Order: sequence, then structure tokens, then C-alpha cells
Amino acid sequence: MSNKIIKAETADITAAVFGSCDSNIKIIEKEFNVNVHNRACDTGEDAIIISGEHDEDVSNAAQAVSYLVKMAKYNENINDQSVIYVADMIKSGNESQLDELGDDCICVTMKGKPIKAKTVGQKQYVRAINKNTIVIGTGPAGTGKTFLAVAMAVKALREKQVSRIILTRPAIEAGEKLGFLPGDLQSKIDPYLRPLYDSLYELMGMENYQRQVEKGAIEVAPLAYMRGRTLDDSFIILDEAQNCTPEQMKMFLTRLGFNSKAVVTGDLTQTDLPSGQKSGLAAAVKILAGIDDIAIHAFTERDVVRHKLVQKIILAYEKYEREQKEKKSGEQKRDRNQKFYTRK
Repeated sequence: MSNKIIKAETADITAAVFGSCDSNIKIIEKEFNVNVHNRACDTGEDAIIISGEHDEDVSNAAQAVSYLVKMAKYNENINDQSVIYVADMIKSGNESQLDELGDDCICVTMKGKPIKAKTVGQKQYVRAINKNTIVIGTGPAGTGKTFLAVAMAVKALREKQVSRIILTRPAIEAGEKLGFLPGDLQSKIDPYLRPLYDSLYELMGMENYQRQVEKGAIEVAPLAYMRGRTLDDSFIILDEAQNCTPEQMKMFLTRLGFNSKAVVTGDLTQTDLPSGQKSGLAAAVKILAGIDDIAIHAFTERDVVRHKLVQKIILAYEKYEREQKEKKSGEQKRDRNQKFYTRK
């Protein structure tokens, strides 16, 4: 039997690590096949004791608990998702990358909630936005591509690094028809821009957002409205870029003016373009790779910070699509062989 002791300093930290009804620790016990309980040390500090049959399991569990203690000290919200993420990083041998995460706050919402990177992938994405003029962020839904970009834009505006924020999206129907929506053109377009409004409302508050719009400091508009403009002193975000054509992507990227920064986000697995139409985002990732001051960051399902089922859904779809491609490839190979022997 192997044992390790992790000092938690206070009862509040221990309570945060264990979670409601010990929900967090139950995940640790299941993931690493160990037992975890707490007790007070001789010094009066709280201690978390980890025991198990195998040294490696106990050591890995201790690393996970140590990091959760660190999160608790930063007043981070520790939930099922964050515990599973930490455990997964340690089990995959990437525990050293967890040190990249810290107490760095991007900005604070109007309700006082600090916005921070929750995964290593998110931290690298934020760092890329800080260092580069153009950043292309690709990856599955729920990884924070758009929200973190908007948070960085709000931070830049508050710190007067830029004089305005411009957020844009291509107005491509995802199975619905734009013309059937009621109202004038702006009313028809607004539903496509709603996710951007939601992010801004959360970060700035509705009243402050409205004031900034009236001052011209924030603009949310369809991609078509960007044509012919030069965007100086701006933080520009192109969302859902997988639905851009290559021509639209080139048009957007060439709008960049002096003292401006652009972030392009999209999920290449969720393109709503007509069948046979190439995605401008996919083309940009290939064309712009390796160019100085342009960063391309790829999120994975590990960076998903929505409900834990979202990650499972993404993996299930990836498996299904992979199997379909293999099946189609096998059928095409059989067809070619059949035609070859028929000619003979």
C-alpha cells in the first residue's frame, strides 16, 4: 500500500478540492484507482491523504490533487469538468503543461467575474493573440474560441490599446432560410450575430454595450459590410469563419489597417457552405501557415469547457465521420478493382 499527503493549508481549500458531496474527489478516486480522505495535521493545517495499491497511481493522483489545491488558492471554480481535465492531462503525460495555467485574469465582467483561460490550449490561444497581429483559431464547439477573443478585445478597448471593436460573421443559413425571417434586413441578420451580442452583454453589461455602440466604439455587422473598408486602430473578430468563401476570407484579411489586430475563429467540421464550395478558413490555414506575425492555433476536444457531454458528442461524431470515410474509401477501392477485372 502506497500513501501520499498533500497539505491544503485551510479547511476552505480542502472543501473546494473535495467539492459538493465529495464529487471532485470521487472523480480522482475513479480515474486513478485510489482512496482519498482528509485530516488535520499536527501543525493545524488540513491535509489530503491519498492511498492505493500502486505507486504510480498514487503519485499521479497526488499530482492531480496538488493542482486542484493550487486552483483553490487562486479561487478558481473547481467542478467535474476541471477535475476531469486535470486528470486527463496527467494520465496522458502532459502534467508539465498545467504549469502554464495560472492566476492571469484577462478581464472582469460587469458582475465582477474574472475571465481566465481554463485549459492549456486556451492559455496558448490568449498568448498568441497578445503576441501576433493576426490569429486564426480553429477547433470544435465549446472551446472558447469566440468568447476569449471577445474578452481580449474588451480588454484592449478598456486599456485604450484600440479605439473600437469590430465583430463580424458571414450570414450563412444553417438549414434555415434568411428570407423567411420577419422584419427588415437588420432584423433578419441579428439572429446570426446573437452569439456575439451575448458575449458582449456578459462582459460589458447591456447598458455599457449600448453606450459603446452609440459612441461608435463597438460595431457588430455581417461580413458583407466589411468590403471596401480599411479598419485602423481596431480589434476585429471574424467568427464562424468556416462559412466564408476563400474570396471573402481574402477580403476580410486585407481590411486590416494600422494599429489593428484580427482574430479569426471557426470550426472546420461544421461548415454550412453549399456542397462543393471550399471553406475560406481551411484555405487560409494552409496559405498563411509560417508567415511571421500570424499565428494559427488549433483547439482539440480536450479544450471543451461546456457541459462534459459536449466533449463526448464531439468524439462520437469524429469516430462516426472517420468510419464513414473509411467505408467510402473501401467501396471506391472495390469499385475500381471490379472495373479493372471487368475490362480484363
